[in-house]
Amino acid sequence: MGEIRKISPVMLVIGVLAESAEAFYKVREKLSLIYGQEETILEPFDFTFTNYYVNEIGQNPVRAFIAYETLIKRDEIPSIKLHTNEMELEIAETNGTPGLRPVNLDPGYMTLGQFFLATTKDQRQRVYVRDGIFVEPTLYFEAGHFHAFDWTYRDYQSEKYISFLENVRSRLAFQLSTKVPYRLRATLQKNSKK
Repeated sequence: MGEIRKISPVMLVIGVLAESAEAFYKVREKLSLIYGQEETILEPFDFTFTNYYVNEIGQNPVRAFIAYETLIKRDEIPSIKLHTNEMELEIAETNGTPGLRPVNLDPGYMTLGQFFLATTKDQRQRVYVRDGIFVEPTLYFEAGHFHAFDWTYRDYQSEKYISFLENVRSRLAFQLSTKVPYRLRATLQKNSKK
């Protein structure tokens, strides 16, 4: 029988697709009130991978990512996905466009071996967790880099996304090995020299 091991915590990463950089910064503030200190951020840039979101988000959406310093348990992701879905609806109501989301939030989590996205839609590669939420292994880490699966969204295969997510993974590795957030690394190094 296999030995039951303690599962390491993971780093929460939220992808934001918004109608403008201003819309992103507004939702960023709301997210930080709930998920706390940001570990790192990929600032908004033009999202040109697909026009799938044009009717909801508009002609010139921007994409950004936020990784959070406080590590989470993997089984928290359904609650986080349900919460971000509620936030999308609230933002649409406030924007006067119920049913049309000016902001799309895609929470996921980083392990040292993979990056997972949470979703409400079932597909062959997705695993049901609970409360109508599935997770999809989106990228896997091998030979020092993230790699795509056959089903990985095209934008998640881009150099920009992968470079950012590899940076997130490095920060997670640091935190798991030192028990200290990456932003405190200088303090840790200073203390180790004493």
